[in-house]
Amino acid sequence: CGYKVFKRNILDKCNLKERTFTFETEVTMKISKTKCKIYEVGVSYAGRTIEEGKKIKLKDGILAIYTIFKYRFFN
Repeated sequence: CGYKVFKRNILDKCNLKERTFTFETEVTMKISKTKCKIYEVGVSYAGRTIEEGKKIKLKDGILAIYTIFKYRFFN
């Protein structure tokens, strides 16, 4: 969990394509291939339950892993 902040010129170079939860993984993988420095800053987070509107499921985790391999080895 966290926020990602980038200068516009860095994001413009990434050619982003994903339209689902895998967008998060695509951004992370493509930014990690650049020469820019990445800083991590902690955030406070309270997760939601399904009853409260949690939407992410196991299939989203599997898609994220697939996206990591897709952008790491094939892009």
